[in-house]
Amino acid sequence: MDFSLPPDLVAYLAELDAFIDREIKPLENSNDNIRFFDHRREWARTDFENGGLPRHEWEQLLREAKNRADKAGHLRFALPKRYGGKDGSNLWMAVIREHFASKGLGLHNDLQNEHSIVGNFPVVVMLDNYGTEAQKAGLIEGSFTGKYRISFGLTEPDHGSDATHMETRAVRATRNGVEGWMINGEKMWTTGMHVATHCATFTRTSGKDGDAKGITCFLVPTNTPGLKVEEYLWTFNMPTDHPRISFTDVFVPDDALFGPIDRGLMLAQCFVHENRIRQAASSLGAAVYCINESVAYARERKPFGKELAENQAIQWPLVELATQAEMLRLLIRKTAWEMDRMPHKEIERQISDKVSMCNYWANRLCCEAADRAMQVHGGIGYSRHKAFEHIYRHHRRYRITEGSEEIQMRKVAAYLFGYIGPKADSMKAAKAAE
Repeated sequence: MDFSLPPDLVAYLAELDAFIDREIKPLENSNDNIRFFDHRREWARTDFENGGLPRHEWEQLLREAKNRADKAGHLRFALPKRYGGKDGSNLWMAVIREHFASKGLGLHNDLQNEHSIVGNFPVVVMLDNYGTEAQKAGLIEGSFTGKYRISFGLTEPDHGSDATHMETRAVRATRNGVEGWMINGEKMWTTGMHVATHCATFTRTSGKDGDAKGITCFLVPTNTPGLKVEEYLWTFNMPTDHPRISFTDVFVPDDALFGPIDRGLMLAQCFVHENRIRQAASSLGAAVYCINESVAYARERKPFGKELAENQAIQWPLVELATQAEMLRLLIRKTAWEMDRMPHKEIERQISDKVSMCNYWANRLCCEAADRAMQVHGGIGYSRHKAFEHIYRHHRRYRITEGSEEIQMRKVAAYLFGYIGPKADSMKAAKAAE
């Protein structure tokens, strides 16, 4: 059993670091772009007079970084070669994401916007798996360049984790001789609608509340009459690009259908494991950054004439965090490695609980590490001149999104007690034999 990283992965990390030093850091430090990452970051990024939306200059900067990464062959790394990617594995992506986040805030990787020079493209995965040939040809390449942006309309004001109870409805309709669907309802936290060209809208088309079957997804152009942004919800970490939107007699033709009728939840599930393991790795990396910064500061700071690090009250909490980070890293990499060795459908059947373990624990660990870093640094740690408050505010979000930690723990419990997963058959057999 070999736990060392493959030499070609180590070499690629060095290549990425060299690219960051050569292309990304100079961009970050030019034209006062550092304002988006230093103590001014929240104010520099947020147009408070325009609904709290991201400032145009901020999003332009992210676009330029992505363009440079794409030109260098890094942005599409995780995608299939047919889309210009490198068939990057889950293990490699987990290591890369941890590596990036452990560097701290920077233009190379800023997860407040899900931005990274090694991109994550869940919508492209959805299109590749479920899109029509026309949808693939029209939207995939444009998703890399920013020509097309697809938001994700699943959550509703009254329904979050209980997606099968959504109230948005689509019914068969004809308009001007064109066959299609009429959509009515509301969606919440529909991230990116201020720049989106389409909204992947999940609706109930048949069945009853609570049924997994009967939900259908449509690619709704955002300029369709009847689709309206009602409000942008201001969040713990600003800027916001998370609106509540409404659909009032929104008509779409049949070619807007995205995936099979009545089986739309498959789309929402097709990338969830990859997203969760990568996000877990990012939270781990951010936690490692907080731990390392705290250790360095504790060695430098000398209250009462001796290093702060000599105090066990400083040492022991950081020891606990460092120990958890080491154990979590092994579980993340083992789980990612296993994911690379089985078909996607088998991940759900065999190790979905391990993905959930990684995700909820990493998010919690990151928040604990950021909080401890503030405490170790004292007043300056509480200030915006250190990154800890930003890290805490952003990663606190992940304990709710990407599946709340309660939903993740529920999945682990279902595997543990044999309601689903590898234990399920043996548990049923044992019960039948009683």
